[in-house]
Amino acid sequence: MTAQAPDAGVTFINTFTLSATPEEFEKAFSRTAEFMARQPGFVEHTLMRHSTDGSRYVNIARWDDAQSLRRAVAQPEFQPHAAALRALSTSEPHLYLPRTTVRATN
Repeated sequence: MTAQAPDAGVTFINTFTLSATPEEFEKAFSRTAEFMARQPGFVEHTLMRHSTDGSRYVNIARWDDAQSLRRAVAQPEFQPHAAALRALSTSEPHLYLPRTTVRATN
């Protein structure tokens, strides 16, 4: 089954390549995720580690809308979180709008 998802918010996908240990990065990311989870418009996030390359991660975060995400990262309180992640990794962020959703049928 394929379904259009016009009102499903936005998805923010950020790929990280670590310059520190995974433990350091995950600890810093956890603090950032806690901050983001308190922001209006935040829906959920998933941090994924590459199955064979432990220095590569992907964060997939869903927001109600792009404006909510922009307001969250514009807050002065977010800047130390961003700086901590930059000190431990390089990243490539992208913002996506959902088009279709496919789910397994029973």
